[in-house]
Amino acid sequence: MSSLSFLPAQLLASYFLVYYQVPKLLFKKKYLKFGVSFLISAYMLLVLSKLLSMYLTEIFVPKYYEPKSLIEIISDPFHLAVVYFPSVYVFVFLMLMTKAFKDRFEERHQLEVLQKEKANTELKFLKAQTNPHFLFNTLNNLYSLTLEQSEKAPEVVLKLSGMLDYMLYRCKDAEVPLKNEIALIQDYIDLESLRYGKKLTLDFTYHLHDLNVKIAPLILISFVENAFKHGASINRKESVIKIELTTNDDQLCFKVFNTLPVRKQSDTENESHSGIGYSNSQRQLELNYKNKYDLKNTKTDEDFQLILTIKLK
Repeated sequence: MSSLSFLPAQLLASYFLVYYQVPKLLFKKKYLKFGVSFLISAYMLLVLSKLLSMYLTEIFVPKYYEPKSLIEIISDPFHLAVVYFPSVYVFVFLMLMTKAFKDRFEERHQLEVLQKEKANTELKFLKAQTNPHFLFNTLNNLYSLTLEQSEKAPEVVLKLSGMLDYMLYRCKDAEVPLKNEIALIQDYIDLESLRYGKKLTLDFTYHLHDLNVKIAPLILISFVENAFKHGASINRKESVIKIELTTNDDQLCFKVFNTLPVRKQSDTENESHSGIGYSNSQRQLELNYKNKYDLKNTKTDEDFQLILTIKLK
């Protein structure tokens, strides 16, 4: 019976504290207004609880009924605080804690959603950036062949068409089959081989433990492109590029080696790390495989080697 008499005050106090006093006063640093508001509302609701308790006792348990006037109830705040405050406000504070926990959970969820949306937006931008960057470099190669009136130009156009079809329309998912990325790398290598001919010694090997292995698209190709850009295109002598890709149950390992032209050490260092493609791939790795990849490179005066490992599970 007593719990029923506390229920209206508990509900009113919970609503008032949770939805007005705390967010509108306490959180906005209106501490004096919050204190005064809390004391007045608590006092009034405790009086309400006492009146309801008397009313219900008179109806259902008359032998325990002790009549008191409103003045007597109001003039005894100590009795209200000791007897009725715990009964009313333990429930209220539990409601406040539940609401705070729920709000915190929703905030964290919303933050995670926003971070994910931001990451997806950035990934789309990086992919969109890769396409024109790749196209620019390949068109430069095609331009060189047309100046030489090479018979290889039509083959370059055909391969370029297939590569752009893949990059623009067939790699929009978060992950694509690794074999598709291998085919893209092979087509790009074929294009570059047409351009450099005997000037370039190239070795591309791969071994997949499972043909259905998937990976985020357009990451590996940028590292391959970087090897040609800084290893072959600016080297007037013979160049060597070696690419090795392997996978097992747990990880992917991608190695790219290229020789460097004879230049000052500071120049080769800047050359080997600069460019949109390289930094683009680094950022995509961070977004797709945060704490799940390792990217290392070693450079000497004569060559540059990159080793990328990605945890697949």
